[in-house]
Amino acid sequence: MNAFLQRVHQIDTLAFMWLHVTKQFRYRRTVRWISRCGDGPLYIAIALSLIAFEVPDSQTFLFMGLCCYALDVGLYLILKNVIKRDRPSVNIEVFESWITPSDKFSFPSGHTAAAFVFAYLVLLFFPAFALAAYFLACMIGTSRVLLGVHYPTDILAGALLGTLCALVGSVVYTGMMG
Repeated sequence: MNAFLQRVHQIDTLAFMWLHVTKQFRYRRTVRWISRCGDGPLYIAIALSLIAFEVPDSQTFLFMGLCCYALDVGLYLILKNVIKRDRPSVNIEVFESWITPSDKFSFPSGHTAAAFVFAYLVLLFFPAFALAAYFLACMIGTSRVLLGVHYPTDILAGALLGTLCALVGSVVYTGMMG
């Protein structure tokens, strides 16, 4: 690891430890619930509900979303397995996360990436709800740090990945359906 990345990791670890040791966040049940909102089924349920209630553009919302998520998941898996950044509980001997993550590596945050894909799609199709969607996306990302399975930069990278995948995926989908 080069000197710059070592310094970023050091700052990231200090921020992570400050949050967990100094602040001692106590709302585990709430944080777990927020994190679960980013697991995926909520996004599908919302999209299918919109279709069931015959909301205009809801089918396009679903299909464009599937295109964006396919891109997001593909890039997420590649990045996770190329970068191979260990989770905080592996790097910090005295720390144990509050949940067991679904995979071994932490960079980028897949929950955060998916939440930002969803938020971007809400912005495109239902702008009146965009602020709420972005607030939820930020809360999901924050919950992943509070649960101890990600460093702050994992969340930033996830937000960037999700946003870029949503931008590119929406352009690709529009071009295919054009």
